[in-house]
Amino acid sequence: MLYIKNGTIIDPASGTESQRNILIKDDRILKIGSDDEIKKEFNLIDIATIGAENLIVAPGFVDIHVHFRDPGFTYKEDVESGARAAAAGGYTRVVCMANTSPSVDCEEVLTDLRNRAKTLPVRVENTVNVTEKMQGKRLTDFALLCEKGACGVTDDGVPIMDEDVLKEALIKAKELNIPISLHEENPEFIEKSGYNKTAPSKAEEAMIERDAALNRDIGAKLDIQHLSSGESVKLIRDLKKQGVTVFCEVTPQHISLTEEAVKTKGTLAKINPPLRTEEDRQELIKGLKDGTIDFIATDHAPHSKEDKEKGMYEAPSGMIGLETALSLCITNLVKPGHMSLSEVLKKMTVNPSEFYGFDSGYIKEGGPADLCIFDPKEEYTVTEDCFFGKSKNSPFIGERLTGRVKYTICRGQTVYKASP
Repeated sequence: MLYIKNGTIIDPASGTESQRNILIKDDRILKIGSDDEIKKEFNLIDIATIGAENLIVAPGFVDIHVHFRDPGFTYKEDVESGARAAAAGGYTRVVCMANTSPSVDCEEVLTDLRNRAKTLPVRVENTVNVTEKMQGKRLTDFALLCEKGACGVTDDGVPIMDEDVLKEALIKAKELNIPISLHEENPEFIEKSGYNKTAPSKAEEAMIERDAALNRDIGAKLDIQHLSSGESVKLIRDLKKQGVTVFCEVTPQHISLTEEAVKTKGTLAKINPPLRTEEDRQELIKGLKDGTIDFIATDHAPHSKEDKEKGMYEAPSGMIGLETALSLCITNLVKPGHMSLSEVLKKMTVNPSEFYGFDSGYIKEGGPADLCIFDPKEEYTVTEDCFFGKSKNSPFIGERLTGRVKYTICRGQTVYKASP
């Protein structure tokens, strides 16, 4: 058993916040209560204890958008190193994208990933491709792959340009009640990817408008990935008011940085879709505050140092994000007063869990013992030592952030403990 003592529990699912203790047995929460209440009912002698004074105890975070580069690009990341990074960031469940090599479009690749996920310290879920080899032409066998353990479908990294193919995909996703997540960048508007001036927001907005229109009468669980544009937020806000079924994500980097970061951070700030203007950043924050944006998801995208040093246009897009997500959200959302801590945590726990139907994102007796314990006030400078995956491609190295993960508990086991 494990005893978490004197922490402040924030459970966004129930809207409660209180100082209480948690007793864990095996992989479930056995009891929540005062120290006296728990001691009367249970013998706590020789039980491992975590002192959580002045710390927040929250549900383990859930990230519905990560890239672990496995199979095919494991020099950047693999499922083991990615799981370590997730644990260090307070995540107890992550959803891996399927744009690997080979892509996850068949039973053989999926089964290998699902088998290896069983031994990882956190819960690693897998999406599969919408189309075979991500070519946008023929659909994969959604039903079979979901039966074999896939949690959703996506061709993330590549937009699906054929409207007939996407419409068929939306219909099948609706029939199976599974999320379909789309990368919205129309290549017709893009000169060079990764930068605001050469990959304008119109590329994103046009695809959102088209795909939401296709889904208007279908009602699939459509997830618009990594919003970057203020106009996109306004568009989705209007669509939701019209009753269109559409959900959306934003990354911590898009609410923390603007295109100005490219001047100082170079290719470390090159991402798809790109960082945009301060006006866009503020609209993204407004979208989080008013509920237009449903999820905070990292789009954790590891790349090697050699890859990122290839030059402004040759270097691949993407940055890692699991270990710094909480800190960026506290620093840029909570400290300035845009959102409460509970409101931020809801976007990182309850909402993504409910969207995918995961048994996670809440704290109650009998529930899963998946928890993140963190100090919301601790300040620290980001260094390469803060990262536990294979790659260090973060533009936040050297930055001073607030809020730090101290422990991550998954399935009742301590899978991460911060250094003193």
